Amino acid sequence: MELRDYSVVTTGYWAFTLTDGALRMLVLLHFHELGYSPASLALLFLLYEFMGILTNLLGGWVGARRGLNLTLLAGLTLQTAALVILSFHVDTWVEWVSVTYVMGAQALSGVAKDLTKMSSKSAVKFVAGEGSLFRLVAIMTGSKNALKGVGFFLGAALLAGVGYAAALRWMAGGIAVTAVAVVVLLKGDIGRATTKPPLRSVLAKSAAINRLSAARFFLFGSRDIWFVVALPVFLDDILGWSFERTGAFLAAWVIGYGIVQTLAPRALRRSDNIEAARSWALALGFVTAAIAIGAAINELRTTAVVGGLIVFGVVFAVNSSLHSYLILAYTGDDEVSMDVGFYYSANAAGRLLGTLLSGVLYGLGGLEVAMWGSTTFVVLAWLVTLRLPPIDAASTEPPGVIAG
Repeated sequence: MELRDYSVVTTGYWAFTLTDGALRMLVLLHFHELGYSPASLALLFLLYEFMGILTNLLGGWVGARRGLNLTLLAGLTLQTAALVILSFHVDTWVEWVSVTYVMGAQALSGVAKDLTKMSSKSAVKFVAGEGSLFRLVAIMTGSKNALKGVGFFLGAALLAGVGYAAALRWMAGGIAVTAVAVVVLLKGDIGRATTKPPLRSVLAKSAAINRLSAARFFLFGSRDIWFVVALPVFLDDILGWSFERTGAFLAAWVIGYGIVQTLAPRALRRSDNIEAARSWALALGFVTAAIAIGAAINELRTTAVVGGLIVFGVVFAVNSSLHSYLILAYTGDDEVSMDVGFYYSANAAGRLLGTLLSGVLYGLGGLEVAMWGSTTFVVLAWLVTLRLPPIDAASTEPPGVIAG
């Protein structure tokens, strides 16, 4: 793949990411304003995350057989459709009708997100030169998360400025233009395997891929337990922050997280990346537990939550960057899209469970209970990283089939 094609793929991913971040804030803040409970807010995102599990598995297989061009364009097209559908929601509908309608549209957006992400991140493998894989993965992942943070702020600002429906329609127009540009500019045939893999191969993975995927499941579940519902509702209900202030904090958090991801290869260039993954996962466990303790003390609550989550973001970003490098380091060229798809299906499964627990745990005991749930997930992620094999050993390991 030429660098030009990689640039087109990355630009399409960036455009998508802006709308993905904005959409999350629009839906969360709009329906919270309508009086939906934390559990109902969590339900709005469940199909979004669930569809990511299926999409990454099957999308990686399609990408290997048909090329990543097709999966990228499909992702952009489905996102346009999801945004238009969401814009026709009527606030006066009864709650169960609204929840069902939004969940269905969010399911389309979930398919779109993971088709676009799988296509873009798999493409890195085909452009990275010797020694540059970690750096290019970190740049793409970090810049994506920085733009997603901008999207959070954009969503909150659009909600306050033009309203829910108009914001969605403006974003749909922008993604439609991006899809047309990708069709015109993307000429390469990216990521198609030399032999067509059978469908059963989506679950045939090495122990290294299985273990890294399990660690990813718990890592991203730990973030979404507090991030999706618990923190925004806490900032609004307990601290009394405005939409703009809540959106700005979440945006700044994700932007900072993205910057740290981009810089991670420079900070870790002389370290053993397997040992680094273990050490940084353990550090994240201590940080999360400290936030949980501080959130239960009234006098320390604001400082512990706001300051602690900034530290969480730094440590989490290094963990995420290491994982994003390791998945590409563990896989071979013909299996890239399928292995990456499998890995991100585990990521989506963790986010699905984290999203559900975010609403449930916050409803049970507030943010401090959600943070203890997050701590539990981080500890489980650390335990799995203890069994990650060396990269050279993993490359010679025969694939196995996941049980169940």
